[in-house]
Amino acid sequence: MAKATADLVAAFATEQTMGTEVPPSWNVAPTDDVRIVTERLQPADDDAGQVPERVPVRRLATAKWGLIPSWAKDRKIGARMINARRETVLEKPAFRKAAVKRRALVPADGYYEWEKDGGRKIPTYLSSPSEDPLAFAGLYEFWPDPALPEDHEHKWLLSFTIITTAATDALGHIHDRSPLIIPPDLWGDWLDPGLSDRGDVAGLLESIPEPELTPRTVSDRVNSVRNNGPDLIEPAAPVA
Repeated sequence: MAKATADLVAAFATEQTMGTEVPPSWNVAPTDDVRIVTERLQPADDDAGQVPERVPVRRLATAKWGLIPSWAKDRKIGARMINARRETVLEKPAFRKAAVKRRALVPADGYYEWEKDGGRKIPTYLSSPSEDPLAFAGLYEFWPDPALPEDHEHKWLLSFTIITTAATDALGHIHDRSPLIIPPDLWGDWLDPGLSDRGDVAGLLESIPEPELTPRTVSDRVNSVRNNGPDLIEPAAPVA
């Protein structure tokens, strides 16, 4: 994601911004810090001194890619939890509670897949034809670091995973899996903290339509996370 915080605030209509600033990146890797969008209930302002009503507030937050369940003994488990399969996300112990209580949008300019061509793997960048940001379906968790005291400012680590699904026919030749992309008209439904019934969440997952994406072959420099910059998403030069 290379867009600035102000652009993400405008695109996703967030009301609060939390966490450290994340620099632009064209080659995000697992365990990196990433901006995510969440919606949580919090007390409304109440000038009359009454018990305040709880209202949903949309936030732009910074989280680590690789979900660490609250029950995990070590943060290292996050490196194995970068993705959750749509088909089993409501069943797996690491994801099922987050799927009904802690859903997020993960903004992205696009993503990379590697198309197999004989013995080669061709890096391909997929993005929206309109160049608007994509919103991957994500889940998030708060993990209490046992090495830190209760009052430490970094006691609770925010982490997330991206839900994947079977690739559409149009993209299946590139890779058999793809991130589950939430269209803008379903962002509110996906984030809604009031949607907590397992059956309703399953229905929402099934209702998400196939995305329209534009693929283009890019340089194999993207194969190394040491490389970064806008040149990585430019069309690859023709092979001589």
